[in-house]
Amino acid sequence: MEHIIIHADLDAFFASCEERENPLLKGKPVIIGADPKNGRGRGVVSTANYEARRFGVRSAMPVSRAYRLCPNGVYLRPNFTLYEKVSGGVIAILKKYADKFQQAGIDEAFLDVSSAGNFEKAAKIADRIKEEIKRKEKITASVGIAPNKMIAKIASDENKPDGITVVKPADVRNFIYPKSVRKLWGIGPKTEILLNQLGIKTIKDLAEADTRQLKEKLGNMAEYFQILANGIDESPVEESYEIKSFNREHTFEEDTSRKDGILPTIKTLAHDLYEQAKLNKACFRTITLKVRFSNFETYTRAKSLSSHTDDEKTITETANMLAEEFLKTGRKIRLVGVRISNLKLGEMQKKLSAI
Repeated sequence: MEHIIIHADLDAFFASCEERENPLLKGKPVIIGADPKNGRGRGVVSTANYEARRFGVRSAMPVSRAYRLCPNGVYLRPNFTLYEKVSGGVIAILKKYADKFQQAGIDEAFLDVSSAGNFEKAAKIADRIKEEIKRKEKITASVGIAPNKMIAKIASDENKPDGITVVKPADVRNFIYPKSVRKLWGIGPKTEILLNQLGIKTIKDLAEADTRQLKEKLGNMAEYFQILANGIDESPVEESYEIKSFNREHTFEEDTSRKDGILPTIKTLAHDLYEQAKLNKACFRTITLKVRFSNFETYTRAKSLSSHTDDEKTITETANMLAEEFLKTGRKIRLVGVRISNLKLGEMQKKLSAI
C-alpha cells in the first residue's frame, strides 16, 4: 500500500479567526501583531490576511514597516484564546478522516490517509475536510496531498488560499525541482547563502550537486539535504502532539535600561503566560528570560524549579531574578521575553494534544 499524506494548512489563520468573529473586516487588509503606533511601533507582524499581503505585508515583518506599506490596514492585537478554540474545532474535524494524525502547530496538521488506496480518493477526502471546516468553523484551509510529509507541506502552499494540490509519486521531482532550496525542511537563510555560493539555487541544483563539494560547505548535513532534494522523506505521521512551551515577548517603543519600565513589562508577560497555562491546564518547571540589547545582541537565561507549579508569582519572581544580571550592566534593552517550559499538562490538555 502506497503512502498518502495530507497536509492541511489553515489560511492566514489568526486573521481568518478575527474575520469570522467580525464580518465587517472581510475585504479589508487585516494585520495581527504589535500596535503600529502610527508607524513608530517596535514589534512585528504575526499574521496578515491576503488583502494585506497584496501591499507587501508579511509575517515577522517589523510592524513599523507594515504600517508604511499599509497605513489604512486594520491592526489588531492577537487573541490567543479565540485562536486556540477555533484550532481545537478544526483538529476534531481533521482527526475523523485520518488513519494517523499529527498536529504540527496551531494552524496545521498531517494526516496519513493511506487506507484511501489512491490519490483520487484522497482528494475527495480533502474536499470533504475543507467543506466541513468551512461549514463548521467558517474559515478555509489549503491542502497538499503527496507520498510523504515534506512534499505534502510544500504542496499545501501551492494554491493558497483554499486550494488543493495533489502530487503523485511519479510527479514529485517535476513538482519540487524548479523551487527554491528554501522550500526544503531545515534549510534556512544561512544555509541558503552557503548553497548560493556554490551556485545552488533550486532544488534540482541541490539534487544534482557534487556531494563532496557540498560536504565541504555543509558537513554531515549535505547527504541529508540531497536526499530531501530528491523528494525522499521517511518521517512518519506521529500520533502524539504535545505543546512544549509557552512564551511571550515585548519590544519596547524606545530602548531602555530603566527598571521601572522593564520589570513591570516582565510582570505583564508573566501574567499572560499564567493565563495561557491556566487555559491549557498546564503546570511548568522551567522559566526562561530572553533579553535583546539595543545592538541586537540577544541572551537567554533559564532556571528549573525543584517541582512543577502553576503559580503566577513564581514566573514573575524567577524572571526578575534572571533579569538582574542584565539590569546591572546599565545597557539599554530593546526586547524582553519570558518562556515557561518543561510542562506537565492537565487531563483536558492531554486529550486535546492526542487529537
